[in-house]
Amino acid sequence: MAMDNKSLKLVLFLLFSNIFLLSIEAAQKGSLITKIPGFNGKFPSNHYSGYVSFEEKNLFYYFVVSERNPVKDPVVLWLNGGPGCSSFDGFVYEHGPFNFQEGQPKGSGPTLHLNPYSWSKVSNIIYLDSPCAVGLSYSKNVSKYTTGDIQTAVDTHTFLLKWFELYPEFVRNPFYISGESYAGIYVPTLSFEVVKGIKAGQKPIINFKGYLVGNGASHSQFDGINALIPFAHGMGLISDDIFQEIGSSCKENYYNPTTNCEISLDKLDRSDEVATRWLNDESVRKAIHAEPKSIAGPWELCSSRIDYEYGVGSMIPYHKSLTSQGYRALIYSGDHDMCVPFTGTQAWTRSLGYKVVDEWRPWISNDQVAGYLQGYDKNLIFLTIKGAGHTVPEYKPQESLDFYTRWLDGKPI
Repeated sequence: MAMDNKSLKLVLFLLFSNIFLLSIEAAQKGSLITKIPGFNGKFPSNHYSGYVSFEEKNLFYYFVVSERNPVKDPVVLWLNGGPGCSSFDGFVYEHGPFNFQEGQPKGSGPTLHLNPYSWSKVSNIIYLDSPCAVGLSYSKNVSKYTTGDIQTAVDTHTFLLKWFELYPEFVRNPFYISGESYAGIYVPTLSFEVVKGIKAGQKPIINFKGYLVGNGASHSQFDGINALIPFAHGMGLISDDIFQEIGSSCKENYYNPTTNCEISLDKLDRSDEVATRWLNDESVRKAIHAEPKSIAGPWELCSSRIDYEYGVGSMIPYHKSLTSQGYRALIYSGDHDMCVPFTGTQAWTRSLGYKVVDEWRPWISNDQVAGYLQGYDKNLIFLTIKGAGHTVPEYKPQESLDFYTRWLDGKPI
């Protein structure tokens, strides 16, 4: 019986997909993860991990192939912040392929279950420990542990170029950069480096499409304490009296406080264990192709080894440059985060001066209002998630997968 066109296309797609995945396995056999302590089921997609090495630096990555359509789905790089915090924070606690349950008896290794809201449901995702000295990344030359905003962006760009050489099957997939917290600095500076590389014709040419930042720092006057004070007052966390005293002493400028302002701010200050155990287990390290503690050192959520130099300045010019060149940007905020309050992020996105093309409105997940959104010209979206704290997918996994999927697929949120 002859197949109709639809059936033939399906057969050809499945055949191509299998060849595609087999070619990855053939090229990266040493990086394929076949089993992980604590998990007894079957992986819903292939997992790969290992090191990319250059200039005496060894950067560790864990790569999860998309469960949906790895041939066409985007490749997304995930970075946690700090600076100096491991991207296994996102892997273990937020949107990785597994949920971790404390082992029994207490103190034993955790039990892993599949995460129904993993971002690998709709994307190929790279979890990278960056910069060097963070997480499972290391160098035998400890001078490499001194870095900063610009050097981190340069090194991560080098990592990407070498990673795509290792996994050439994915070089044509749409590529996005994502992260949270201090990755509000990592993401735009790295995006800027990637764009420079594309313009310079660096090979392989990365198919960069845009970026996502969650509760991200911007190193601008809108960040931190200037947003925190009115946010804490609005949330009922400090009294009217303290708020008015701080406002009077600081003249509503908390970013460069005077002595009297600092005295008043003192009144404001008064008003992870599962991942550590798992990633310091030598059997886990062996399974994911990470060096033992004797070489790479113990895994810490946020590294005590890194010597980080700040000073790149405000991210607003970076965002302006990237979005004006046509790169998509989703800036999202948990509306209960006091580390990087959404009010500051809302202010700096508005400060770019772009025309509003989607007026402030609720967005829906699971038939409920999940937050609010404002869309701007230049493919810029600011979005809030109701009830979420600093690490949005940890608090609201289903809602996070919803907006992530719609945005990657180019559909309205």
